[in-house]
Amino acid sequence: MPIQPQAAKYKPESPILSLGEKIGDPVHAADFPKAILRFRNDRWAEAVGLDHLNDDQWVQHFGRFQPLEGTLQQPLALRYHGHQFRVYNPDIGDGRGFLFAQLRDHAGRLLDLGTKGSGQTPYSRFGDGRLTLKGGVREILATEMLEALGVNSSKTFSLVETGEDLIRGDEPSPTRSSVLVRLSHSHIRIGTFQRIALEQNSELMTRLVDYCLTNLLQPAPEGVAPPIALMRQAVENTAELAASFMVAGFVHGVLNSDNINITGESFDYGPWRFTPHWEPGFTAAYFDQTGLYAFGRQAEAIHWDVAQLAVSLRLLCEAEPLIAELEHFPALYQDSLITHFFRRIGLTPGEREASLQFIESCVQAMAQTGTEIDRFFFDWRCGDPRSPARYAGEAWDKVRMEAAAFLPAGTRDHPYWTDDAPCSMHIEEVEALWSAIADRDDWEPLNQKVEAIRRMGEAHQPRLT
Repeated sequence: MPIQPQAAKYKPESPILSLGEKIGDPVHAADFPKAILRFRNDRWAEAVGLDHLNDDQWVQHFGRFQPLEGTLQQPLALRYHGHQFRVYNPDIGDGRGFLFAQLRDHAGRLLDLGTKGSGQTPYSRFGDGRLTLKGGVREILATEMLEALGVNSSKTFSLVETGEDLIRGDEPSPTRSSVLVRLSHSHIRIGTFQRIALEQNSELMTRLVDYCLTNLLQPAPEGVAPPIALMRQAVENTAELAASFMVAGFVHGVLNSDNINITGESFDYGPWRFTPHWEPGFTAAYFDQTGLYAFGRQAEAIHWDVAQLAVSLRLLCEAEPLIAELEHFPALYQDSLITHFFRRIGLTPGEREASLQFIESCVQAMAQTGTEIDRFFFDWRCGDPRSPARYAGEAWDKVRMEAAAFLPAGTRDHPYWTDDAPCSMHIEEVEALWSAIADRDDWEPLNQKVEAIRRMGEAHQPRLT
């Protein structure tokens, strides 16, 4: 998605209904004691034609969930299964969220408005269906930072504080509550296909494949079976996602198959972190005790998840062509790594092997010297490092020599590049921003940080896709 979306007229739709009643269950939002607007994403509201809403109307739709005109008239809690830390779980689904609306953006793409923390559903199990206010604030920070860094991410569209006291075992309780609305390029997950495959519902699987190719992806080329076309695009999209995480220094934390969108868009941010250093073993979730979803294992994890999509699509076709598509993942990942790495550093990629070698040299230099990821990209923008004394030594000499072979592709025209330090989002700042809200209800530091992140995004220029 572009950094600066363009204005658009409101274009509501509801093609999800074409999949029938087995794709999800009609539900109602919780009746919250309060509805206090804390964040509205005006630039993306403009991109989907909802910027005309005043704050009261906004809260009615995104805090009280009065239906939007022309789209779903009752929310749907979507059904899916998934592997969670590689253990199959058939007892999941939208447990604290639902699909609220579908609409087109400025580029004509079908987008979903989905919720997090909107109340209990048939899939809540023993959960309360709520979201902590801190969790909502963290999702704002994650999505804004990832968008600015060129990662294909859902957008935090709205955050409304709901006036309940929530009990949580992993943070001080009771804590404040919220409901979040995210703007996403679909909520169709790998886990959606897994559920249908387990139920052996080939008719619904065929319709789901067609829905994805018609509304979310590109149509199948002539002579290519629809499941193969879907698999091909899913592999391409998720390989890019994995590469963009690495270049951003981002650790999602919970890369279960129910958290992987068929479009390759990142979403649903829980224990995420940005790693300060290029540390392959860095984990985001305290419960990831084996490091399954560590920074350096994210490509492996996403590749494994996409393999589960191949298993599911065997309901419609033979395994061999699906496996052939899956085997393209490593090369596609490397290609995307080149694209995102060179975009962030502001250089033009060259020959493939030389480009990969340059990335490896940069990674080794960062690791050996303890240089922060954000500082490296900030200083080496366009290949000519600022503060050369900071980059003395053999490892950096190698980087300097190899960088000279690539032509600049970015610029340093934006005032951001004259700042003393890069815009980062490490855990200490996340906690400080939350403390200002928790201790004195001060939202200004968060608002200022969002503006700083967007300024950084402008300096990096729009996403390439």
